[in-house]
Amino acid sequence: MWTHFEPVHAVTYFHPRARAAFEAVGLRGFWRGYFAGRAAPLGPVDAAPVVGSFFSFAPHTVARALPAVWRLATPPEALRARLTGAVQALAELTYELPESHLVEAAELLEAAAAEVEPAGRVLGAANAALPRGEYPLARLWQAATTLREHRGDGHVAALVAADLDPVETLAWRVAVGMSPLNLTGRGWAEEQWAAARVRLAERGWLTAEGEATAQGRARFQAIEDATDAAAARPWRALGRERTDRLRELLEPIARAGHSVIPDGNPIGLPAPQS
Repeated sequence: MWTHFEPVHAVTYFHPRARAAFEAVGLRGFWRGYFAGRAAPLGPVDAAPVVGSFFSFAPHTVARALPAVWRLATPPEALRARLTGAVQALAELTYELPESHLVEAAELLEAAAAEVEPAGRVLGAANAALPRGEYPLARLWQAATTLREHRGDGHVAALVAADLDPVETLAWRVAVGMSPLNLTGRGWAEEQWAAARVRLAERGWLTAEGEATAQGRARFQAIEDATDAAAARPWRALGRERTDRLRELLEPIARAGHSVIPDGNPIGLPAPQS
């Protein structure tokens, strides 16, 4: 289900209309919009809570944006901008779908999002507490966002339980095929990348040449399995029949979203199967 609702959310990072909406409230530059939009459900926070909850960014990278962005746009203004941009993007991408399709998808996705467990999930809980959107696309995007942040919180918990730090996690993803160009914006120095690779080799996850080992692949698959298990409650509550129907409804929306999501994207979102 993640591969079907994540593209709905991800238009906020990649679609020109989403960028324009942030710029309209004074958040010029990708990272200002990113940090303000994603952190806004937490309120006018400083860098520290975002370093913890976003997980993968170097602290100094977060500190360059927060709390300075709140002088440009308040959290309510950032929230309105991110929702406006996302809805405009989705409207452009889904104009051929009948409204009844979008309404049904929004209702089912909201039903799943209503079942997220907020305890221990900072970003998921903060998004779940936001007001319900007025229109189907706003409701669809907000529900997708709640579910993706809920899943992300669980993924961070699984990484922490496995004793992987942020730069080790990124170095591992590069070792198994993700382009480093998509991850360098997180602010870690080359010395930190190199040290992380050494630590992964010492743990048996990488060879001395930096190749992934069978042990490392098995250990990371356990993290992925734990992430999936922690994200399963909404789908158990929705039930197989309604989940299958929602997947069917999201299929064309996800494919449309993928049209603006670059290959090798830093989210790790796989391309849709043909």
